[in-house]
Amino acid sequence: MKKNILHLDLDTFFVSCERLIDRRLQNRPLLVGGTSDRGVVVACSYETRSFGVHSGMSMKVAKRLCPEAIVIRGDSSIYTKYSHIVTEIVKESAPVFEKASVDEFYADLSGMDKFYGCYKYASELRQRIIKESGLPISFGLSANKIVSKVATGEAKPNNQLKIDSGFEKSFLAPLSIRKIPSVGEKTYQILCNLGIDKVGIVQQMPLEMMISALGANGKTIWKRANGIDDPPLIPFHERKSISTERTFSRDTIDMAILKTTIFAMAESLAFQLRRGNKLAGTISVKIRYSDFNTYNKQIKISYTSADHIIIPKVLELFKKLYQRRLLIRLIGVKISDIVSGNYQINLFDDTEEMINLYDAMDHIRGRYGELSVMRASSMGAKTIGRFQNPFNGEPPTLLAHRKQ
Repeated sequence: MKKNILHLDLDTFFVSCERLIDRRLQNRPLLVGGTSDRGVVVACSYETRSFGVHSGMSMKVAKRLCPEAIVIRGDSSIYTKYSHIVTEIVKESAPVFEKASVDEFYADLSGMDKFYGCYKYASELRQRIIKESGLPISFGLSANKIVSKVATGEAKPNNQLKIDSGFEKSFLAPLSIRKIPSVGEKTYQILCNLGIDKVGIVQQMPLEMMISALGANGKTIWKRANGIDDPPLIPFHERKSISTERTFSRDTIDMAILKTTIFAMAESLAFQLRRGNKLAGTISVKIRYSDFNTYNKQIKISYTSADHIIIPKVLELFKKLYQRRLLIRLIGVKISDIVSGNYQINLFDDTEEMINLYDAMDHIRGRYGELSVMRASSMGAKTIGRFQNPFNGEPPTLLAHRKQ
């Protein structure tokens, strides 16, 4: 059976959501992200891109390049809501689909040509999404995920493009090698130093030469440049780690603020584990100082999801890690080595009252939100929390607009 893989991408998703809420933002330069000079541009409208602004850029630099831009902090709960609307439409329309990020989807339409027509079906699906969500969306259709993703990028904004089977190489050849997924900034510089700036040049190169220059990634890039890389659709994203970070508005060594923040992070992550019926076996803490030097320390623990085990370990790691007399710019906590399971009660250390307390707190949080109940030690860090279960099979919200 001839394969037909559809790639759908919501155009400037965060910006489009903000414009749905406030029509006055239509056709105006808009930046979504951290509003302080330390913030990062999470999404930017097409009006700002002509000034050189792009996602991932420092907000301070973006505002300098485009002073007239409107800056909005953004609300991940709103973006999650609209993402779910589109997800439900795709789920109803495609038997096999993958939600690659909050604003990006793949669907396998193989076999549809025999009965209806893949391109016609994809076009009607796109029009339905536009009508029911109000959001602009583009798609690419081809024989595999990689070519479809590149085709979507070429179709934007708010358009569609089909690459017929057998024409993948000719479609990719004139494009910049930067448009191949997995070619990041460092890889691009290496390829440019070798005189490779177009996909067509890679197509003419022996596979062995690409492997020699870039290792295993060279093989991946060569296959993608030739339109023959065919990764499978992933209907469910199994999370092996969850983390949270905080960049302070001002560098600080205030231990009260630091301990409150890291305490709240650990408490939030432990609740996420229990909500998803998961256990973690590794904890790590990250510190970034004012000179941008970053340090990590991690520890293996017995599999658990209990606050009274995770929080002390996190504080202990932070105490061991923080040894320099420098201001701290960022701190973060990550729990990994995640497996399914429920917390095993310790016969000697745990009590029935403590287990009942966890159950009561989690029940309140499940009903009224994560921030509805917390320990007093976390009260100074109220903004740390999540809007959805990270183990629901969907990718994290903030993955939107990151280059893959």
